[in-house]
Amino acid sequence: MYPSSEKRFLAINYISVVALFLLILAGGVVRSTGSGMGCPDWPKCFDQYIPPTHISQLPANYHEKYVDKRIRKNERFAKTLDLLGYGDLAYRIRNDKSILKPDEFNAAKTWTEYVNRLLGALVGLFLIACVVASITYLRTRSRIFFWSLFNLFLVGFQGWLGSIVVSTNLLAWVVTIHMLVAIAILAISIYTYYEARSLRDKSVLTNIGSVLVTILAYTGLILTVVQITLGTEVREQIDMVSTLMSDLNRSEWVSQVGANFIYHRDLAILVIIVNVVSFVLIRKRYPVAGYQYKYISYVFLLIVLQIITGLILSYVGLPPVAQAIHILLATLVFGAQFYLLLLLKKSRLEILN
Repeated sequence: MYPSSEKRFLAINYISVVALFLLILAGGVVRSTGSGMGCPDWPKCFDQYIPPTHISQLPANYHEKYVDKRIRKNERFAKTLDLLGYGDLAYRIRNDKSILKPDEFNAAKTWTEYVNRLLGALVGLFLIACVVASITYLRTRSRIFFWSLFNLFLVGFQGWLGSIVVSTNLLAWVVTIHMLVAIAILAISIYTYYEARSLRDKSVLTNIGSVLVTILAYTGLILTVVQITLGTEVREQIDMVSTLMSDLNRSEWVSQVGANFIYHRDLAILVIIVNVVSFVLIRKRYPVAGYQYKYISYVFLLIVLQIITGLILSYVGLPPVAQAIHILLATLVFGAQFYLLLLLKKSRLEILN
């Protein structure tokens, strides 16, 4: 039986997790439609809270205006990198002329990016609410509060990083870090939700210890993170290929990507093997009605769907819808694997507590 304050936290946290998945989907739509620079500034869009719908609403010199802003912001970012000892990265940012290339106004892309930002702001509000609601755990399970608070700081960092993504004109490694931070925020939200559940619901803690299953769960989770990282880099390389080919011959883009795509494709085989073995072992050792079997089933189903979308991307000319769904499925796999790992790690001592 949950006290009302704990029910409130669980509800807000659950909504936050769902909103995070929606935000990742929105980010996938932004990437797949090439809308990342739909708003050339941050946090506003063309210096407006409600972005324009027609080029006539913009000043005549809007290209120069936002390029100048970008130069100043990138110089501040480069100085920060210098102080942190990343002089080579700072040099590349200062001398990468592609960063300064302005995009032509496109109302559809502007509003696609704007909706993505609105979702991001909404997620931020939900995570603030999570911190407030988690105060109830300060006496019973304080780590829920402190992790929720840390997650809020991480969201602030993610917002700043989003501004760098814009100012650097979608610089590849910055986009990759932006995606990995999003995964970290998702993981913390799932963790705090689980900790709150397990405080009262002891059935969540029921576990048959298995070192092999736990190792496989860790391996599957790490492989998924690697796959997400490689997939992000593949997407960035496809963007470069599309630019070089003037957005023509879309069906040939994948063949031009190179080694990262091959690693990403071949690693999928290892992902399948690890998760099939995990599925078989959990099916043998855990009850069918248990949480462990439930979540490994989710993982297996999501991986199958992800592979299907991957094949569509490879052989049907990278349809934007499939790109966005592929990214969403990857994060759903991560979420299910992470929750499964939490289910597997709980010990008998914690059950007694």
